[in-house]
Amino acid sequence: MKLHLGCGKRYLKGYIHVDIANYSHIDFKTSVDKLFFVSDGTVDEIYSSHTLEYFDRIETQSVLEEWYRVLKPNSKLFITVPNFESLIRIYSDTKELKSILGPLFGRWQVSGFKNVIFHKTVWDENDLTESLTKAKFTSVKKFDPVKYLRDIDSEYDDHSLAFFPAHDQTGVQVSLALCAFKTV
Repeated sequence: MKLHLGCGKRYLKGYIHVDIANYSHIDFKTSVDKLFFVSDGTVDEIYSSHTLEYFDRIETQSVLEEWYRVLKPNSKLFITVPNFESLIRIYSDTKELKSILGPLFGRWQVSGFKNVIFHKTVWDENDLTESLTKAKFTSVKKFDPVKYLRDIDSEYDDHSLAFFPAHDQTGVQVSLALCAFKTV
């Protein structure tokens, strides 16, 4: 079993889709911090793109612990978030706030909800690695989301694949992409 947590409108072949939004491909309409439908240690892989930043730093620990709970031993979490270091670099290069406002603050009108939700925190590699380690994940390393996603579906696109300037893979990669293991 592979989970695509916080998938929104995006469909990733071979994954069970979990989100609070209303889309026809959503298998379980629930928040990604409440995986009530999954037994302990039954998931082979989790992929989550630009979802964790919608939780604050205190909530994040319980979210990561929940994801750890459902993963099988020797399985992987692939997670991407807006990379604060990249956003600073983009702003420093452009001196234009409009270049970073989207990934910095987010703005999502969730289908089926009246309210708009925004990002509650930002991440850099050190902080996210520390949070993953605190949640018992091991061997935290960067991964290439372009290669990872193209190996699954060559047509798939999400925020993990964002670059500045847009679509220029020689530019600044907007996302921090980390892979972490559940080794127990």
